Amino acid sequence: MQAENRFALDVFFEPRNVAVIGATEAAGSIGRTLITNLAGGSFGGAVYPVNLARASVLGAKAYPRIGDIPERVDLALVATPAATVPGVIEECAAAGVKGAIIISAGFREAGAAGAALEQELMRRRGRMRIIGPNCMGVMSPYTGLNATLAGSMARPGPVAFISQSGALGAAVLDWSQSELVGFSAFISVGSMVDVGWGDLIQRLGDDPRTGSILIYMESIGDARAFLSVAREVALRKPILVLKPGRTRAASAAAASHTGALTGEDEVFEAAFRRCGALRVSRVSDLFYLSEALAKQPRPRGPRLTIVTNAGGPAVLATDALISDGGQLADLSPETIARLDRALPPHWSHGNPVDVLGDATPDRYGQAVETAAADPGSDGLLIILTPQAMTDSTRIAESLKKFAHLSMKPVLASWMGGTETTAGESILKRAGVPTFPYADTAARAFASMWRFSYNLRGLYETPSAVEECGGLSEDPRRTAGAVIEQARSRGRTLLTESESKQIVAAYGIPVVETVVAGSADEAAGVAARIGYPVAVKAHSETLAHKAAAGGVRLNIASEDGVRQAWEAMASRPDFLGVTVQPMVQREGYEVIVGSSVDPQFGPVLLFGAGGRLVEVFKDRSLGLPPLNTTLARRMMEQTRIFTALPDTSALERLLVRFSRLVVELPRIREIEINPLLASGAELLALDARVTLHAPDVADEQLPRPAIRPYPAQYSGTAEMKGGGQIAIRPIRPEDEPLMARFHERVSERSVYFRYFHPMKLDQRVTHERLARICFIDYDREIALVGLHEGEIVAVGRLVKLPQNGAAEPESEFAILIADEYQKRGLGVELLRRLVDIARKEKMRIVSAEILPENRGMQRVCERLGFRLRHSYGDGVVRAEYVIED
Repeated sequence: MQAENRFALDVFFEPRNVAVIGATEAAGSIGRTLITNLAGGSFGGAVYPVNLARASVLGAKAYPRIGDIPERVDLALVATPAATVPGVIEECAAAGVKGAIIISAGFREAGAAGAALEQELMRRRGRMRIIGPNCMGVMSPYTGLNATLAGSMARPGPVAFISQSGALGAAVLDWSQSELVGFSAFISVGSMVDVGWGDLIQRLGDDPRTGSILIYMESIGDARAFLSVAREVALRKPILVLKPGRTRAASAAAASHTGALTGEDEVFEAAFRRCGALRVSRVSDLFYLSEALAKQPRPRGPRLTIVTNAGGPAVLATDALISDGGQLADLSPETIARLDRALPPHWSHGNPVDVLGDATPDRYGQAVETAAADPGSDGLLIILTPQAMTDSTRIAESLKKFAHLSMKPVLASWMGGTETTAGESILKRAGVPTFPYADTAARAFASMWRFSYNLRGLYETPSAVEECGGLSEDPRRTAGAVIEQARSRGRTLLTESESKQIVAAYGIPVVETVVAGSADEAAGVAARIGYPVAVKAHSETLAHKAAAGGVRLNIASEDGVRQAWEAMASRPDFLGVTVQPMVQREGYEVIVGSSVDPQFGPVLLFGAGGRLVEVFKDRSLGLPPLNTTLARRMMEQTRIFTALPDTSALERLLVRFSRLVVELPRIREIEINPLLASGAELLALDARVTLHAPDVADEQLPRPAIRPYPAQYSGTAEMKGGGQIAIRPIRPEDEPLMARFHERVSERSVYFRYFHPMKLDQRVTHERLARICFIDYDREIALVGLHEGEIVAVGRLVKLPQNGAAEPESEFAILIADEYQKRGLGVELLRRLVDIARKEKMRIVSAEILPENRGMQRVCERLGFRLRHSYGDGVVRAEYVIED
């Protein structure tokens, strides 16, 4: 792939030259500030002022239009009135400018006219990438580029900061100077008409100078792009997000419990958990946690041991720790005994470990060493307050040797002013993050644990779920027929019977519910299923069951059934009643539901159910699709989870429910409440489904923020020599199969695939296989070929980053177990990958092949690939252009 496509965003950080359109000498103007910042710093490239009315700006030759500049411009800064910007952008595109940063305001934030200007400039941009409009600009300290309105250049460092607020960004830059915080990049994104979160996270994730990515986010933009990229990058670099709006009311309350319980901010929380990004509450936390995660390992659990010379700060730290989801470690009897021998008699004899106000460096050291060795602890917080007997500098010096414990983060709070500064500096240089207050440090540990916990959940191998309870019929077809029947009648609210048919189609057990069209029929049903029964009104138009005379429960006789019928039959829209048995077994009532968020699409809900669901509000949210690990993590956010004796069946039910939500996009809201959980037995007692309006076109239906499993790419093929192979996209639960697959692959085949040798024990680590099996189907598709239940071949198609309107490209790779080579699998997999590329609207499919790998070259030639030897790289490049 051409470098200009792969590194499209580099132009914003490493341009060869910059043009300022709207450059001027007017004091206090944006155009003058931009020219001054560019020319007055260490940027080594040319800076070209563009001004229609002036021959020079601040002593530099000015050009009337960007097309008059004698060399091609990499980056344009636009600071002209909003009405002129579309025309300016068109001129930039015609002049071959690669990227533009639009500082100008007056676009969508100004109303409908401004939004129309945004659409117009996007129509005129050609292949150019755009940051903004209404932004502060971009700063790249390592290249000396200050293309912002900030007064001074930031220090170089490992932090990349992306802000949707220019004012906040300016304040952070100013604060960073006094706090000696260094940046690899600073980006003010403004309205994000083009370059968004996903683009920037991808670029910064690949930047070796960036150690962590900090974000101030007001709106998500393209939710799928953000989640897709963040999930990949968060494994390598922490992504910390400050998102305001925790107290904002829900965007709209829906008719069901599910809709009423799904608040906008909680959806963001679920989204950040799902992609591994860590949400923080304070600007300072962005930088505290960035430092802590850069210097210390992620904790394996929530248990913190506190060593302190003062009780008060330790108590505050404990409150903060537990409030934020952490725990105090329970010290083992052996640890307590060792501390008894090392500390004075009046030490605290527990955690926090109070070493008393007269603690010497040696006493601190013994306490820290002993506490760190306790296997029941996941991290260490060392607190010091300046007291008359305390030598904070010598204590810090004595603790340097504990700066890096295996898999246990070490944090410190050296409280005080100038008296503790020297000791704090010693710890920082040793790699121990220090905090001004102990409770801040404790919250940081809890956040580090939450970050670790979320990442672990993303790549923990789930268990397989039997497809929809082993049903023989396609659930999408069965449920879809029910939906289409209602839609053909102009209905959006399904009856209880219809709702339960949809739920049952996906293998979710439902209580037997029979629609009775007469009192005699209702009495007969009741007698057949056994008393007591519940009788409910049946209608195609009722918004609530209670509107047709309510619900009659615990009816134990034929007369009771007939009386219920008569009480409910008075409405003109009454069609009969539903009769179902009263479930007598004990268990817990939970709710499972889904509603649509305007930014993230379908959102799942799980929690304590029943009639008091909105009173207790014990629930958690998640994004579909789920696997068993993600389902369990979702349930773990609730209080009722701790009361459930067996959650494995619920995990599998949630997986099937999430599939229902993904496969039936016509459903606007669905709720199972209550779902009775009695040990491993589950039973839906009630269900409710609301559809999108019948006139909503298919392409207007909300799509999931995370692309679901692409089952449409599954199929079978015949192998040469006989035998059928099943081909389908890879799944996270395939990790054990992938490990066994690599046992069947020779090192020669591995070398041909990866261009370097790799031993088996390296190939089958969980970390590596997780990245192979846990893929984002929006970014890549991996097909596995299975014979007799075992994976024998893998083909992978990876979408490459796009450069504006450049033709979308993808790369492929294929690996086949040695005993299955030369049986046509390579041709079959590559043919399918090309077909997938066509359906995914890729234009070019390519691969790099070793010259000695003649087998793969023959496969490519057979399918019409063009082969070209790249002698400089020592590879053969295969390329296939997909025609319209």
